Amino acid sequence: MKRQIQILLITSLFLFSARLEAKVKFSSIFGDGMVLQQKTEAAIWGTASEKVTVTVITSWNNKTYETKADGEGKWRLKVETPEAGGPYSITFSDGEEVILSDILIGEVWVCSGQSNMEMPIKGYNSQPVLGSNKTIATSANPEIRLFRVKKQKTVIPQEEFTGEWTHCEPEYVANFSATAYYFGKMLQSVLKVPVGIICSSWGGTDILAWTSENSIKQYDWLKLPPKDQENPNTNAPTVLFNGMINPMVGYGMRGVIWYQGEHNRNEPQNYFKYMQGIMDDWRSLWNIGDFPFYYCQIAPYGYGKGLNSAFIREVQQQVSFTAKNSGMACLMDVGEEFCIHPKNKEITGHRMAYIALAKTYNKKGFAYSGPVYKDMSIEGSVVKLTFDFAENGLTTFGKPLTNFTIAGEDQKFYPANAYLTREGIFVSSPRVNKPVAVRYAWKNFVVGELYNTEGLPASSFRTDDWEIK
Repeated sequence: MKRQIQILLITSLFLFSARLEAKVKFSSIFGDGMVLQQKTEAAIWGTASEKVTVTVITSWNNKTYETKADGEGKWRLKVETPEAGGPYSITFSDGEEVILSDILIGEVWVCSGQSNMEMPIKGYNSQPVLGSNKTIATSANPEIRLFRVKKQKTVIPQEEFTGEWTHCEPEYVANFSATAYYFGKMLQSVLKVPVGIICSSWGGTDILAWTSENSIKQYDWLKLPPKDQENPNTNAPTVLFNGMINPMVGYGMRGVIWYQGEHNRNEPQNYFKYMQGIMDDWRSLWNIGDFPFYYCQIAPYGYGKGLNSAFIREVQQQVSFTAKNSGMACLMDVGEEFCIHPKNKEITGHRMAYIALAKTYNKKGFAYSGPVYKDMSIEGSVVKLTFDFAENGLTTFGKPLTNFTIAGEDQKFYPANAYLTREGIFVSSPRVNKPVAVRYAWKNFVVGELYNTEGLPASSFRTDDWEIK
């Protein structure tokens, strides 16, 4: 009898343990305190026992959804989300209930890139962010939620990563992306809805590391890392996409902001293809249409050897002219000669927010772009330049225009005299009698001085298309 009781207890414990293991689970991108994209069909997925029916009930409409786990226990379904609001809860059950609570419905953005996106509000060692202490101390906001993806590189696409949703409180904000935080804070302030910010970034990384294998295959000059490589180079194609983007592909969101390019500055011709490629890649995988993809132009910096970074800044601007639903925030006035991480991250986040508010949310009455070179005409020895996005005129806020150069047919550039007029900018030099080309701020490091009257800077630009040297 004693033996039978022992067997019964062991069997009961085994069944109880198995039941615990079988309890419905959801992917790591989902959790208490998360934000779901409003007014959409938001995908939710996870695991349960094989072939079991998973029931999901959303508290905002008390609607019940059902799906069946496949042979590996994987399940996936979509739930209808209402207008912004909350907090709500979602109940999951495969016979035993699991509840996610404190869920907000609002606007969700994915933020990615290299070190200037990763840079936390508290700054890097000996590299501060302007106003960080006050920003952190006053950051508590129940309408903003943060998700920071832990770094992970792998040659095989992963289904999970490490991270959790946190409230917007000082202890979490201090270590969160400054650019992403300022972006989200402005959106929440203007839109008056909850905002969820998901940041997946890694300093010093190549754009190709964030691109999926299917997209990489279009570039026949590239090689994928071996599938059996356990510790791939951080900049190898696909390895950061596999570990830090793939696990959240399909999560309901409004769009992406991106800050990367320093690592690819010596290959501007290819970068044009890579930027368009990553946009097409992520949009195809998310399968929610041509969602917004806004990004920062890299800021001027005193690079040593290598190609003049003005060429990749040019390419970044050109992408914004040609890529669907894209936009570029210009940072020509905040670069630092001896630090590649500009300390004014509030400007960075706000300038991308202007673009999102204007182009995604159709807000009016403010500028979202600085002056963009439009056309040139030549009268004798004077070049006249005109600009778009300067309806109310141009300004230097009292500074002289010192960053223009001018060249004749010999393609030798000389410092130019430039001055503002109601028609645009006039440029000339006593050393160039027959000008054919003008360049502005065409250096690695420069402090831009040309703005529209709304205070947004012009990018470096050139009127020629001469060979890159």
